[in-house]
Amino acid sequence: MTKHWLDTIEYPFTSNYFDINGHKIHYIDEGQGETILFIHGTPSWSFDFRNVIKKLKSDFRCIAIDHIGFGLSDKPEHYDYSPQNHSKTLERFVIHKGLQKFALVMHDFGGPISLNFAIKHPEKISNIIILNSWLWSSKDNPEFIKLSKILKSPILPLLYRYLNFSPRYILPESFGDHKLPKYLLKQYTKPFANRTQRNGTVAFARSLLHDQNWFQELWNKRQPIADKLTLFIWGMKDPIITPKYLDKFSSGFTNSKIIKLETCGHFPQEEQSEIVAQSIFEFLRER
Repeated sequence: MTKHWLDTIEYPFTSNYFDINGHKIHYIDEGQGETILFIHGTPSWSFDFRNVIKKLKSDFRCIAIDHIGFGLSDKPEHYDYSPQNHSKTLERFVIHKGLQKFALVMHDFGGPISLNFAIKHPEKISNIIILNSWLWSSKDNPEFIKLSKILKSPILPLLYRYLNFSPRYILPESFGDHKLPKYLLKQYTKPFANRTQRNGTVAFARSLLHDQNWFQELWNKRQPIADKLTLFIWGMKDPIITPKYLDKFSSGFTNSKIIKLETCGHFPQEEQSEIVAQSIFEFLRER
C-alpha cells in the first residue's frame, strides 16, 4: 500500500517486497541489463538513489533495497538492527533474487553492510562503487573521539526517538553547497512516523560506539575484494566522513578511480545526482 506522504513523482518506481523472518523488506527493481545493487546508509533509504536510478535504468537493471527499519520496509519495535544483521539480510536477499554478477553501489553504513557481504562472496561482485563511507575503526580518530562523547550521552536516544533527530537535523546539516529543499526533507523524515519506528536510526548510532572493532576486522579481511575495479565518488565538503577517509579507502583498494565533488557534502547521490549517474555509467561502460 502506497504511503500517503510518498512523492510518487520524485520516486516513480514499482514497490516490491521480500519476506525476512516475518518482516517485509521493500525494494525496487527497475530496468534491464547488467545489474547494479544500491545499498543505502542512515537515516536514508532507496529514495536517495532515485535520480541516479532514473538515469541508469535505461541501460542497467537497478535494484535498491530499504533496510528493515528504513524507508518503506517494516519497522518492528523489537528487532536486531545491527549492521551485521543487515548484512545477513542482504546476503539472503541476493541469494533469493538469484543475482550472480553485479556492481555494488554503497553509501554511509551501506559500506560496511555490503562490503561484508562482498568479502564473503567476491565471485558475485563485478565492480564496487563507494560514496562517502568507511571500512575500519575510527576509534583513534580525534573527530571520532569528540563524536563518541555525544554518542555516549543518554540524551541521544531520546533525541532520536522523540524528535526524529537523525533525519530532521543531522541529515540536512551534512549537505554541502547544494542544500536539501524542505519538500524533499519530508521524504526522509516521514518514514519514521513515530518513536516506535525509529529504532533503526538509534541502532546505527549505537553501532558507531560498539562496532569499531568489527569495522576494523572488515578492513583487515578486505583482500578478496581489494583488487576489484573500484570507483570512489566523494563529497569533499562532508563534515562527517571527511576526505581523509577517501585517502584511506584508496590506499586499500588500489585498482581504483576517484571522482571528487568539491562542493558536495555527505550525500553526493542527492546533491549532484547527474554527475554521480554519469560517473557510474562511464565507469561501467569503460571496463
